[in-house]
Amino acid sequence: MEEISLSSKVIFHVGSWPICNSVIAAWLAILVLFLIFYFATKKMKEIPTGLQNFAEFVIEALVNMCQGVTQDRKKAEKFFPWVATFFLFILIANWMELIPGFAAFGLKEVVHGKTEIIPLLRSANTDMNTTMAMAIISVFMIQFFGIATIGFFKHIGKFINFSSPINFFVGILESISEVAKIISFTFRLFGNIFAGEVLLVVISFLIPYIIPIPFYGLELFVGFIQALVFAMLTLVFMTTATASLEHEGH
Repeated sequence: MEEISLSSKVIFHVGSWPICNSVIAAWLAILVLFLIFYFATKKMKEIPTGLQNFAEFVIEALVNMCQGVTQDRKKAEKFFPWVATFFLFILIANWMELIPGFAAFGLKEVVHGKTEIIPLLRSANTDMNTTMAMAIISVFMIQFFGIATIGFFKHIGKFINFSSPINFFVGILESISEVAKIISFTFRLFGNIFAGEVLLVVISFLIPYIIPIPFYGLELFVGFIQALVFAMLTLVFMTTATASLEHEGH
């Protein structure tokens, strides 16, 4: 049975910087996205066909999703690059681990006199470092857009407010909620994808061949939903950060 480990394994080092199998998988997901959109836009046609048509459909759907939430075309275009990048990267990374043979190749390593096979690839989102990095970027950009839209002092005023004891307490709660967003983003994505990986490993070991197929279909759906949830929550929080105080002023 394939070993199930919470931590990613180091494959090689760049100087003193360790490169784990989840990092290689993340690079591979980025490369796949780059190649898809490179070939989709290599020979642009006025009437799109094939890969260009598919790429335009995806982009249009994501832009419309952003506009549907923000109800503002300018904001939708401003938030779109971040929301789309989160969605597409998470989706590709989630679906890549379902490709047969994804973790089949590895390096031999002797640990405590016992030979172990370290997979060269591990789904990027089963590494908490990856999901936490995206969570931090997401929350940082939420604050950035909030400051850029309503001003530094008004935005920070949501977290630091000495006008009254109640407002001061509410500010503390708001600050805690921002930290909670990072924790929630991190563990929701990591937990669901890692649990799916464990499920597939166990089912494939206990009942190989035909029976695991429905579970692969389930994980395809879960991978899509988790990418959509991460992107949608980021979009909603960005919209809230740039709109709430504006509405209060009207």
